[in-house]
Amino acid sequence: MSLRDRFRFRPGYRGREWIVFVLSILMAFLVWFLVNMSQEYSGTISVPVVAQCNIEGHGPESSNTVLVSARCRTEGFRLVREYSRRERKVVKVKFNKADLRRTGTDVFSVIGGAKNSYVDQFFGEDAQVEAFITDTLSFIFPVENHKKVPIEVPLNVSCRSQYMQSGPFRTIPDSMTVYGPEERLDAVERVVTSRLSLTDLNSSQHGLLKVTPIKGIRMSADEVSYELPVSRYVELSASVPVEVMNAPPGRTLQVYPPTAQVHLRCAFPIVKDPLASFKLYVDWKDFSSSLSGRCAPRVQRLPAGVLEYQVEPEVFDCIEVH
Repeated sequence: MSLRDRFRFRPGYRGREWIVFVLSILMAFLVWFLVNMSQEYSGTISVPVVAQCNIEGHGPESSNTVLVSARCRTEGFRLVREYSRRERKVVKVKFNKADLRRTGTDVFSVIGGAKNSYVDQFFGEDAQVEAFITDTLSFIFPVENHKKVPIEVPLNVSCRSQYMQSGPFRTIPDSMTVYGPEERLDAVERVVTSRLSLTDLNSSQHGLLKVTPIKGIRMSADEVSYELPVSRYVELSASVPVEVMNAPPGRTLQVYPPTAQVHLRCAFPIVKDPLASFKLYVDWKDFSSSLSGRCAPRVQRLPAGVLEYQVEPEVFDCIEVH
């Protein structure tokens, strides 16, 4: 019996043969489609963008949307999805203030190559931009009621023995812009941070502090950084003569006592003896404006490395000698 005869007498065989054939074609097409779609192609991708930026005196988010278009190289699947979308999801992008150039009262624009820093935020990491079609991105940031207020830090500081604060405590920034209705802004005199307690210090400190929210008020930042310089010190004491400066020609002033006991706190290690260049004087102008003739001495030039000094006595009796 021939092979043809065998097929002829097997019921349902030709139907199954067609099913296998069709499935093979579909499978081949699916493999072809997946292989081709997973390859990279060039195409135009457009994304609606809303800008976010902390611009003093303006709202935190642009009131308009800009359509950013570029020719990108990406997988075929991505291009198919882009072309089949009826509505595009708005992308919110945080811009660096340095990249926004004021081009109008409320208009700030991203011009030229500044856009390149935001490619991943615009189109995602799976797309490589070959060329931007949209040249300039112009965003409108509406003006808001605002004012600048100082920052207050509830602070408790203590240092270990032979250590001291060697400079002023400071926050960065030292002030903050607050936004809100005029009636609420009038009541805001300062911005307060969380409490900071630093004890038994033997080194300089720095860190971040959260800003305490104020109801109905938006702030330019929700945290600030701080710096507190701390140094090890040594104490030096000596008796220093008190001089007179700026006396008119022919006028003489005597100071009692003629010397002062000086106590210095100097940053460790000491490179150069600060007492060698430490000079005290009484200014003639202070004497001439004094009713009692008693004057506080001044330091002519505070030597490098001196963190703090104390003079005894604090005031001196001055008498003009004729």
